[in-house]
Amino acid sequence: MKHALLFAAALPLSACAVVPNSPIVDSSYEVAQQGSTVGLLRPVQLGRVVVTPMRVTEDSRCPVDVQCVQAGRVVVETRIDGAGWRQTQPLVVGEPHTVRGVTVTLAEVTPARRTDTRITSADYRFRFAGE
Repeated sequence: MKHALLFAAALPLSACAVVPNSPIVDSSYEVAQQGSTVGLLRPVQLGRVVVTPMRVTEDSRCPVDVQCVQAGRVVVETRIDGAGWRQTQPLVVGEPHTVRGVTVTLAEVTPARRTDTRITSADYRFRFAGE
């Protein structure tokens, strides 16, 4: 009987266990697996960290149906969550960012810009690479 009481008392605590060295992410969305393409505010696991694209702060890419002198760029404010730390960083497509020994790269942004279509926040999709 004594052992049953100890087990019953320990059972609720097991549900609250924190896995050491894992990021704590406060999001109502499930964390996507590495390599996944995600929308804004959707977290994705990237090795030891979880990255979440928060908002597009610049999209100056040349539309695919126009010939431009410069290709332009996309900048995405991205939250990076590690074990016991968090950093928000503007990431530029193709430019690696290293924080606390972890390298994160915004690898791809879709859809491509076009002159006849306006991209809304809900349309954007992001793929990250790193670690």
